[in-house]
Amino acid sequence: MKLYRIYILLLVTSILQQACNSNESQDQYSHWSMVNGNYTGNKYSSLAQIDTGNVKQLQVAWTYHTGDADTAAHSQIQCNPIVVNGIMYAVSPKLKLLALDAATGKPRWVFLPYDTTAENNKLNFNLNNNRGVAYWSDGKEDKRLFYVVGEFIYAVDAGTGKRITGFGKEGKVDLHEGLGEQAAGLFVSATSAPTVYKDLLLTGTRVSEGMDAAPGHIRAFDVRTGQMKWIFHTIPQPGEPGYETWEDKDAWKMTGGANNWMGMTIDRERGIAYAPTGSAAMDFYGGKRLGANLYADCLLALDAATGKLRWHFQYIHHDTWDYDPSSAPVLLTVTHNGKKIDAVAQTTKTGFVFIFNRDTGEPLFPVVETPVDTSDALHGEKLWPTQPIPQKPAPFVRQSFLEKDINPYLLPEELDEVKKQLQSYRTGKMFMPGSLQGTVVLPGFDGGGEWGGPAVDPETGMLYVNASEMAWILKMEEVKKKESRSENYLQAGQRLYQQHCTACHGKEMKGGGNYPSILGMDKKYNQASLIEFINKGQRMMPAFSHLKNEEKKAIASVVLNLKNEYQRKFEIQQTAADIFRELPYRFTGYDKFLTKTGKPALAPPWGTLTAIDLNTGGHLWKTVLGEDPVFKEMGVKETGTENYGGPVVTKTGLLFIAATKDSKFRAFNKSNGQLLWETTLPAPGFATPAMYEVNGKQFIVIACGGGKLGTASGDAYVAFALP
Repeated sequence: MKLYRIYILLLVTSILQQACNSNESQDQYSHWSMVNGNYTGNKYSSLAQIDTGNVKQLQVAWTYHTGDADTAAHSQIQCNPIVVNGIMYAVSPKLKLLALDAATGKPRWVFLPYDTTAENNKLNFNLNNNRGVAYWSDGKEDKRLFYVVGEFIYAVDAGTGKRITGFGKEGKVDLHEGLGEQAAGLFVSATSAPTVYKDLLLTGTRVSEGMDAAPGHIRAFDVRTGQMKWIFHTIPQPGEPGYETWEDKDAWKMTGGANNWMGMTIDRERGIAYAPTGSAAMDFYGGKRLGANLYADCLLALDAATGKLRWHFQYIHHDTWDYDPSSAPVLLTVTHNGKKIDAVAQTTKTGFVFIFNRDTGEPLFPVVETPVDTSDALHGEKLWPTQPIPQKPAPFVRQSFLEKDINPYLLPEELDEVKKQLQSYRTGKMFMPGSLQGTVVLPGFDGGGEWGGPAVDPETGMLYVNASEMAWILKMEEVKKKESRSENYLQAGQRLYQQHCTACHGKEMKGGGNYPSILGMDKKYNQASLIEFINKGQRMMPAFSHLKNEEKKAIASVVLNLKNEYQRKFEIQQTAADIFRELPYRFTGYDKFLTKTGKPALAPPWGTLTAIDLNTGGHLWKTVLGEDPVFKEMGVKETGTENYGGPVVTKTGLLFIAATKDSKFRAFNKSNGQLLWETTLPAPGFATPAMYEVNGKQFIVIACGGGKLGTASGDAYVAFALP
């Protein structure tokens, strides 16, 4: 009898423990206290008030206007807000940190990271996009928020909105810290929120993508003091593993990039930080960084406490297409070959999904090193002969452009135009070298899975990813060496503009892709204010403070058409870094493959949403995401649009997503992709929603910042709830 009672006691204890564990697991999905929802990064909510049966009843619960949208500057809000103890923390277009009552949208406080008394605020800080903030608490009175403005991580008291002056220097840490002399004066910032692990703040950076890029080393700082605790060199230095993958043994001294700009995901139980890295600089020509280039284009599994490498996987060897992974990975558990395996999954710009064993880095589905076309590479280039191709899941976007893929809704003259252009370009498959005639890149530079990242249902192992499908043109041109360095301001300004500005703003300053025209800048700026703008940067434009003052004056003289400056003699002393940065080719610009009237050359859909079973690697469903207004007027439905920002998936069968150019916010049935609800936002929601509960009421909120894809800028956070 005594043994029987002991057995019953143990059984009850076991059941209670399982229930407790289940509740803990469930609880992490019932709030939105960190970017991407919870520590797995899966953007999943277990809240059950809104479901497939009542989602059509959703209505606006509150709207908060930040009041600082800047249409002229194409301002945006890409922030995925967080909610802690009923307070929402978010960021405005001009990077004010906001604390709002999450039930009403009423402001509690606003933190300004810059001097509001200055004559021109927008020149006092770097208007980079910011995708979120991090929260840390000691469990008592110390509650902190961390976010990045310009080159600084700020620490702000979550209760008062005041800067915590004991962190770093007067409440901020310079992101140049620990990067060495190589990074001095170079652009270093961050768009993704830092990640908290215990009492550490882990962060990557955003750096330039040209030859003036700082190294993208990953670091951890003490959350209380701001002191750097460890650093992982993403471009290995002598004596470190991976150093042998760079043919030039001094490349680490000059080469930049390989940066974790997309954020990371930390397995709290294992103490492992899974951090993807970007391409090495410059993006489209690797003649000065020959080799496989570890640890660029990798998934790194780092010991979160020490920064030591546990394992790595390289997605692209010697990247010359800017095909770096574009979002933080997702943690989940799948059933694979009859066994439960803790896995980490990564979506990519190429449209591939990679899934690995979290402990070992072993791919769960075969990945084959596949020969690729390296013929006719640019002089001095040495492309890698193979690239890793996962055999499952199948790609979630198209990866080649042939004549059969031309947009059938073009006018006859537009069809002829596109056919002639296509015949002149290199096309037909992925990983073709960049070329002087132009190479079609599909998925494009912003194609496949973008920075919003996927959502994953932890109960089913189903991954949901939104994607853009748009062809771009990768074209290079030769840079003629000058026999003489004797130049005037006009000659130097034209040369420097081509070297530093053409890729984004085009030869004729008309812009391209998501980059604006800079024609007419003389109406807004004089030489002094434009140089200040060059020093600070704005949005997608990095700061160019490393340029010498005479170089900035020469660029300003050309951009502002200061003819009285043109004949001034231009003289500077070149450094070793200046000589290293000179390339035999330059990238001509971020140009989509469009007709003269701006219509896509590629057939629709241009935006999609796909459900993929990560247990089997099979696709469950795929649907079009968004409607292009131009083609909608022509009677063409289901075109999809390019999209930025991720989805949220719920336990109750829903998938919410904004992200599209058409300003819609939509809810789909996660089981079959059926559209259940949509509403029009005040501006496109190029961000990831957040789902939370306050006082028993469930909300979903989305930042409506617009500003991309030619849309007007907005300044609103809009929350929805049932009546």
